[in-house]
Amino acid sequence: MSDQQNVQTGKHKTDLHRTLQVRHLGMIALGGAIGTGLWFASGEVISATGPGGGLLVYIAMGALVYFLMTSLGEMAAHVPLSGSFETYASKFVDPALGFAMGWNYYLSWAITVTFEIVVGARILQFWWPPDVLPTWIPSLAFFILLFGLNVVSARGFGEAEFWFAGIKVTAIIVFLVVGFLMVFGIIAGPSPGFSNWAYAAAEGGTGTIITCGIAGVLVKFLIAAFSFQGTELIGLSAGEAANPGKTIPKAINSVFWRIIFFYIGGIFLISLLVPYNDPHLLGADVEWFEYEQRVAFSPFTLVFSNAGITAAAYLMNFVVLTSVLSCGNSGLFCATRMLYAMANEGKAPQILARTNSRGVPANALYVTSAIAAVGFIVDRIPSIEIYDFLLEMSGMMGMFGWFGIAICAWRFRKAYIFQGGKIEDLPYKAKFYPVGPIIGMILCTIVILGAGIEALIDWDPGWALQLYLPLPVFFCLYLGYKFIMHTKVVPLEKCDFTPEYKVYKKGDSH
Repeated sequence: MSDQQNVQTGKHKTDLHRTLQVRHLGMIALGGAIGTGLWFASGEVISATGPGGGLLVYIAMGALVYFLMTSLGEMAAHVPLSGSFETYASKFVDPALGFAMGWNYYLSWAITVTFEIVVGARILQFWWPPDVLPTWIPSLAFFILLFGLNVVSARGFGEAEFWFAGIKVTAIIVFLVVGFLMVFGIIAGPSPGFSNWAYAAAEGGTGTIITCGIAGVLVKFLIAAFSFQGTELIGLSAGEAANPGKTIPKAINSVFWRIIFFYIGGIFLISLLVPYNDPHLLGADVEWFEYEQRVAFSPFTLVFSNAGITAAAYLMNFVVLTSVLSCGNSGLFCATRMLYAMANEGKAPQILARTNSRGVPANALYVTSAIAAVGFIVDRIPSIEIYDFLLEMSGMMGMFGWFGIAICAWRFRKAYIFQGGKIEDLPYKAKFYPVGPIIGMILCTIVILGAGIEALIDWDPGWALQLYLPLPVFFCLYLGYKFIMHTKVVPLEKCDFTPEYKVYKKGDSH
């Protein structure tokens, strides 16, 4: 009996419905990855590192995303599960690692949802200032909207994300077309072109188009990585993918190249069309919450404005709003499925593993939504700088998740071959194994350690603590579960490749 049939007959109360198609999976990953990180953070990276530095940072992170997505795709196509790499860590590495990865990643997205809901309200201040429209009103409206989209069904979420992400993709395509027309002089407007690179090399003080030292580049890796985070949502959606052996490989291949085209193509054009020292670019001294000003600092907006398109600011503000709602939509879906998966494995209260008649893990959704609602309270606190802290927490936690994916992929292939599996029988094969997972682990380590290098060089303990707080939290989760449950590294011969959940209990043999 299929999963879908089990749900309909009520035989299993913890099954999800496999209703997501290739177009849904693709847009889920695009929607999660194309957000505020691309629209704004790209300007900060370029302003800090120069046009060459910005390209280097995003190309490096693009390579990391490639290795991680193909590795995750290999596992997800063969063992499709909601919860994805959290479950893979338990099956192929150590249940304690799965526990730590699951809660770490869940908190990362729950924090992101909280942030996106309140930020959406602040974006509306571009049209309606707070004295006209109090921020709590649109915050509540966005909360209800995202909750409604997720509580209906996975397909309802997928359809909403398809259209949300579609708006962003259309805007980026238009940007790429207009940008190239400006570079070649077909559309009138300021077009520095490659002279922008020459200026950076002359004025940057290094003789190159990278205007900062290696430490400056390493610090910005985390920002670029945060921009790409969300691509792993394909793996988390595998449990609700129709025919995952075919849909996941297609989604992996299409999404990766689209993201690379959008990101690298966009950054390349920005490096040509916007001087790296433009005062309107987002800089480190600009507070994250000043979204009514932030629209003007988006490099994408600057390019459209330079092209003489007077409605560019309004257009981009609308696109940014849909981007934030899209990220919040993807984040709520992701966090809910992660909590559901952990409950199925005994790593969260079992009541959170229940699904409703539409195959939605409703209890997990209620808990996650309650955490997101905390944003309404925090938004009323004058010291709103707390959102800088939340963003850095989310970004660093996301990197731990990526590192875990690389470890799982390395162990997955080893165990698969050890148990007699044939590579040619895999529905999707990650290229460059074992080089890919190893490079992924190395790059993740560089990003994690490099994020705080300036804080350590300048000896700013407060900043360093803010950046690295997720590190002790992660190890406490890992070591605490390992000590209480007495888990061990799973032997290769006992790695489980069945797409089912096993609830680990104290005293079980792992």
